[in-house]
Amino acid sequence: MSTGISAQQVANTESPDGHLKLNVSVENGSPVYSVSYQGEEILENSPLGLITNEGDFHSNMSFVESSTEKIKKEYVQAKIKHSFVKYEANTLKCTFSNAEDKPIFVLFQVSNNNIAFRYELPKWGDTRVCVVEKETTGYRFPDNTKSFLSPMMRPMEGFARTSPSYESGYETDVPIDSNLSNEGYVFPGLFRVDDNGWVLLSETGVRSLYCASHLSKYNNGLFSVDYPNPAQNNGFGSSGAQLGLPGVTPWRTITVGKTLQPIVETTIPWDVVDPLYEPSRDYHFGRSTWSWIIWQDNSMNYSDQVKYIDLAAAMDFEYILIDAWWDTNIGYERMEELINYAAGKDVGVFLWYNSNGSANDAFQTPLNKMNTSIARKKEMKWLKEVGVKGLKVDFLGGDKQETMRLYENILSDANDYGLMVNFHGATLPRGWERMFPNFIGCEAVLASEMLVFVQDVREKEAVYAALHPFIRNSVASMEFGGVILNKYLNKGNKEGQKRLTTDVFQLATGVLFQNPVQFFALTPNNLTDVPAFELEFLRNIPTTWDETRFIDGYPGKYSVLARRKGLQWYIAGVNAEEEAKKLSLKLPTLAGQKVTLYNDKRDGTPYMETAEIPENGVMNITVQPNGGFVLKK
Repeated sequence: MSTGISAQQVANTESPDGHLKLNVSVENGSPVYSVSYQGEEILENSPLGLITNEGDFHSNMSFVESSTEKIKKEYVQAKIKHSFVKYEANTLKCTFSNAEDKPIFVLFQVSNNNIAFRYELPKWGDTRVCVVEKETTGYRFPDNTKSFLSPMMRPMEGFARTSPSYESGYETDVPIDSNLSNEGYVFPGLFRVDDNGWVLLSETGVRSLYCASHLSKYNNGLFSVDYPNPAQNNGFGSSGAQLGLPGVTPWRTITVGKTLQPIVETTIPWDVVDPLYEPSRDYHFGRSTWSWIIWQDNSMNYSDQVKYIDLAAAMDFEYILIDAWWDTNIGYERMEELINYAAGKDVGVFLWYNSNGSANDAFQTPLNKMNTSIARKKEMKWLKEVGVKGLKVDFLGGDKQETMRLYENILSDANDYGLMVNFHGATLPRGWERMFPNFIGCEAVLASEMLVFVQDVREKEAVYAALHPFIRNSVASMEFGGVILNKYLNKGNKEGQKRLTTDVFQLATGVLFQNPVQFFALTPNNLTDVPAFELEFLRNIPTTWDETRFIDGYPGKYSVLARRKGLQWYIAGVNAEEEAKKLSLKLPTLAGQKVTLYNDKRDGTPYMETAEIPENGVMNITVQPNGGFVLKK
């Protein structure tokens, strides 16, 4: 959709390979940008700007100057989809001034398939602080664009008024003019621009110095960057950002590709950020048991936790997660005994905490242990002394700067005591795997607990699993808490909430879903009631990867990824369609080699066999509906 208004181009740059082009213009006194890829328009003239309490930096703006540079960067990061990353980009820094002659800078970094940009605010005379009240950044897609978006939850709703927590479903493959949720849509958002390519929008680099943001509803041909609803956090705290000057905003990221490969393989959330502190010790990642997801609150007792420690030991898992109510039902003194028992089995312990003190009505204990620095440091001192390895902190609904500050404080303090941190009931991680060395994942997804509670989610499990590698898990670690092997999602495993996906589907998600610590939903009975080859698969499955590659798929229909750990490859896929899907997978790296195939028979029964990749590198596989497969080399 053309705006019909002429714009004066003032600056431009392109990616190192020349395929991705960025143009910056001034349109009726407002800065705008546009994006094309391989000659096709991806984003039409889209607004730039901020509105602050020290001035309007959106309208009545004048272009001053621009400058360009080239940057190269290499880094190692064990917790993301690639362990070694080379980043190369061309930068464009544009200076604009407003009606009061106050300057503002927009810094763009354009790499192959990715654009990251942020606003940089200098000191204005004696002014050293400001409040950013609103951002006018927008994304104007061409007509016929389709979207794959998850609505932002309304504030102070849901369980114990803990929303929003990024746990909605998706509006998939729909025309963008139907995206009319009043609360907008969470990052990341995926778009298919007719037949011209795919676009993934997100943000990164959010910490205590700013609020997190999301996409607005579609309005007047545009998606805009929206700041948090003022009603979040029970109405406490600004919905904008308090900024010291000079200061910067988080990065807006745009990933573009003709196919989904650049979307799946992008590392832009981590390319433009750096660690905020050094790790206080070497953090070790791995797999964990977790009783609450299937055995629920009643399992929070000493006896059942011993069973799950024994399960972790039998599976060669590194950890156990002990969830809510442990302080009430087990107690601190007996918990020390339990931690020692686990250590004797070479199993580390994660403990659950309620983040809340005043933001919502969540009542599970331990409560009031993480919300203040005094209580937090006292608790963490005890955790370190008794040998706990990490925390799961829950119920942090909201994206205000006030809440971002709590995330950072918990992570920083935990690092001082050598503790890893996993968040549930939480926001999207925005570059945190690299920024915070002891961060090991966020839920921020309609995760396994909703499979237990909601029939509709069980029915859509395969659909969501075929979305996450392209959207949510593409930009951040995703702590799903899955790989459920019970036939029924309860302790009895005989009737009730029936699982509608196959066992091999579950194994495949253990590869498709990436998180440095995987809290798997196995139960002690699985040691005897599932095939031994499934258990052996999980005994050896990595949780960190050296390389991730897109193989095939379409969001919400099917997904196939390849991940490498050392010299070992795992190729995993799931099928969300109603009929069996016949795939011809191009696997040139494995041409002529023997692999282990895990797949489903037509009736959903799992099997394992040795297969050989043909010399031409093309492997034909049939994937059953609600089923999956894994090739392991």
